[in-house]
Amino acid sequence: MIDQFRRNLLATGAAAAAMAGAPASAQQGAPALSFTENGPVRIRYEQHGSGYPLLLISGGGLNSSIAGLRTGPFDPIEEFKGDYHCIAADLRNSNLGQSSGPLDIARPWDSHADDQLGVMDHLGIDKFMVMGFCIGGPFIWNLLERARDRVVAAVIAQPSGFRPELPTLYYDNNMKGWGTDLVKRRPDIAMTTVEKYLTSMYRTNPDFVFTVTRDFVRNCQTPVLILPDDVPAHPYAVAMETAMLAPKAEVSMYPWKEPKERIPLAVRQIRSFLKAHRPAAV
Repeated sequence: MIDQFRRNLLATGAAAAAMAGAPASAQQGAPALSFTENGPVRIRYEQHGSGYPLLLISGGGLNSSIAGLRTGPFDPIEEFKGDYHCIAADLRNSNLGQSSGPLDIARPWDSHADDQLGVMDHLGIDKFMVMGFCIGGPFIWNLLERARDRVVAAVIAQPSGFRPELPTLYYDNNMKGWGTDLVKRRPDIAMTTVEKYLTSMYRTNPDFVFTVTRDFVRNCQTPVLILPDDVPAHPYAVAMETAMLAPKAEVSMYPWKEPKERIPLAVRQIRSFLKAHRPAAV
């Protein structure tokens, strides 16, 4: 959503594309490409490390991708692969990834939850923890409602949420920063379809965290750690409202990204939170 963040993502995506064409000797340590397919939907995912499963969701709006995890405030794969089985996927139709599928206008948020749960099902993973950035916030709340018996704890960092003073922010940003590029590389998708999809996602019933109600958050019994931000796409007020409503919510210091010396403290808190809620080995 942020121009600099998007530039970082595009640079990372270009580097990844260059690596894809490099000989094997130049790609030492690079994970093998993995895909799961369900009808017309094809999702690319990666696995890193071992231990209790931890699903990671990148920021970047509808350009969320595995590469985006490398360009955020910290790299969660590098931070947590030593203790957890980290799973990450390119969002369906992200211009910076390799996942693809139709635009589900009738259920845009749920279609992505289908993909996220589908990857976990494909890997034979029942219960898991999840960490997400930016758009990962609405995605995680949707997972908590859709799969409340499967998600044992969640970390929501710099989450997206509805700003009444900027009611078309996400629609506008994604039309310019995602939709125009999507139709260029996908001739089967028309701009009118993109407009309908984004309208359904962000304008038909805009409120709060987009995917669940305040009543759901108020009654959610899943432990949640929230790391607020305060930029147009990451409203502080919504992050703190969810922290106040959720009965088992914890919240980080704020600001936690600036100065940069604070980021290791935030990572330490995430590590402690995950460890506290990680189920004991059977």
